[in-house]
Amino acid sequence: MLSTSVRLLPPLPALWEKKMHLDMTLLQILAVLLLPGAWGQGSSSRPGVVVEAKNITLPAGSKAVLPCHSPRMVWTRDGLKDRQRVVHWDLFRNSPEYSVERILDMSPGARQRVYNGFNKGRVSIPESAFNDGNFSLVINSVVSTDKGVYTCNLHHHYCQIHQSIQIQLNVTKSAKKEKRYWDGEKTVLVVLLGSSVALPCVNRRPLWREGLQEDQQQVAHWDFQPPGVRPDKADRLVDLYASGERRDYGPLFASKMSVEEDAFTVGDFSLTISDLRPVDKGLYSCHLHHHYCGLQERRIFRLTVGPPLPSAPTTAPEILPHDEPEPRTEEVETPHVVTVILPEHRGYFVQHLGYFLATFLLLAFIAVAVIVLTRRRKKRGQEYELRRSDRGNVISGGEMSLDCTELKTCNQEPLNSDYKNNLLKERGMAKDCNTDFDGKLWK
Repeated sequence: MLSTSVRLLPPLPALWEKKMHLDMTLLQILAVLLLPGAWGQGSSSRPGVVVEAKNITLPAGSKAVLPCHSPRMVWTRDGLKDRQRVVHWDLFRNSPEYSVERILDMSPGARQRVYNGFNKGRVSIPESAFNDGNFSLVINSVVSTDKGVYTCNLHHHYCQIHQSIQIQLNVTKSAKKEKRYWDGEKTVLVVLLGSSVALPCVNRRPLWREGLQEDQQQVAHWDFQPPGVRPDKADRLVDLYASGERRDYGPLFASKMSVEEDAFTVGDFSLTISDLRPVDKGLYSCHLHHHYCGLQERRIFRLTVGPPLPSAPTTAPEILPHDEPEPRTEEVETPHVVTVILPEHRGYFVQHLGYFLATFLLLAFIAVAVIVLTRRRKKRGQEYELRRSDRGNVISGGEMSLDCTELKTCNQEPLNSDYKNNLLKERGMAKDCNTDFDGKLWK
């Protein structure tokens, strides 16, 4: 008998998950090794997005107010949070002309409302939509007029969050043409005339479901980071909860710092510091967390304490008779507030240094190229001038030699006295000169 061994391989999804987990682990290791600020952020989970950063300079002995406002953190016990969540379905038609129709809407505190009498009993969404997050639209007995683009809209007015999804519905009379596909922007469903269809719209985030205690999901706290202290070693000053609970940390906050009692009612979490001293300088950060709405914000203030203001004179100057005092104005230094965006990591400096070096290298390369091209052009011009001067010397030398030959030949040739008359003598002389001239040219 032949025995065969078969090795079972894990399914593709399992291999893909293992590969993704390994890649994420390597990325985290690289981030910790390469990024200077990764050590500080690793200890605190989700520190929040920095939405404001300021440098504030105030004189010693004055009062500082570090502003921290957010209307999204306002919470009141009005019992309307259920009615602030709404879902509604809309239909867009392209033919015979563009039109928009509201199909139905629903909120946790009310029943679903169908706007068209023809759709009553035929179109609906599950009654447990706000419990399980399933807001799918069910259409029974599909007709040709149901064709169009449907939009599922989710609105949370309290958290100021709006989400939507689009689905296109096409109607066919052939069962073979029923299909479902993605056209690059939305899902397209082709269904049979007279059948039933469910247009999917599912959002299972805790934001859209019941059972959450909203007042326990809102937290605000202030941190103080003295100069030279790492961010993860900052001192916690105060914790504020929407339920009314407040926790103060250390004698520093209790002695000279305060936050308004109705912070969650008006959305004002500003920190007030009285009687500023040089030891109060440092980095103050306001953290706002709204876990119910998914809000994570952070505001940073770098406080610098300057010298105290000069004290006003206590004794009035003496006024002599018949002398009127001259008006005098005193300029008092006012606090200066400068808005500066503070870098979050040391990589900010490295990034700008890289930009500067790249620009410098590019300019150096351009300068070298210009110098090399200029030198080559000058060298070619000098060679051309030398060749031109050599040609001129050769031509002028040939002419001068030719002239000398002509003079020498014509002047030094003796006269032939054998001719009997002057006419023959002139012809002979011209003939001899031409013969010698031709011989010289050939040579």
